[in-house]
Amino acid sequence: MKGSAGIIVMGVSACGKSTIGSRLADRLSLPFLDGDTLHPPGNVEKMEAGIPLGDSDRWPWLEKIGERFADTPDLVIACSALKKAYRQRIVDKSGTDVVFVHLTGSRELLVERMNERTGHFMPLSLLDSQLAALEVPDASENAVHVNIDAPVDSIVDSALRKLEIRGAQS
Repeated sequence: MKGSAGIIVMGVSACGKSTIGSRLADRLSLPFLDGDTLHPPGNVEKMEAGIPLGDSDRWPWLEKIGERFADTPDLVIACSALKKAYRQRIVDKSGTDVVFVHLTGSRELLVERMNERTGHFMPLSLLDSQLAALEVPDASENAVHVNIDAPVDSIVDSALRKLEIRGAQS
């Protein structure tokens, strides 16, 4: 990628945001932040109880994410960023360029991954609410789409190629 830009690795639960985001950050020699660490305790409690977050729960969290880019523009953050309005809130708060790497995969693959992981606060019961809320980034947004049905290194390679192409087109 050319120039300075923040990267959000986005998608629904279990798509690999943290894993792909941290590896992408390593490959780009950028710091990585798991956006889940910025959730207030009340949000985590709701999710652990299987209660989907509403917009009012998410707005302060999304603003914190945007503020991180304002402080450190060259940063990779894992964040669901499910709706276009959420992504716009991050961009508006950041004051810098932000590109979204949307990780995509089948519901079956996501369920398989959720069943394999341990110690995460997001229960399987919330996957369908996230899939229903997801607004896939469209052509008006600074986003690339990367399929997750591949080994981790291949997914990261694909993301890097798509980011390079996107940067060359800018």
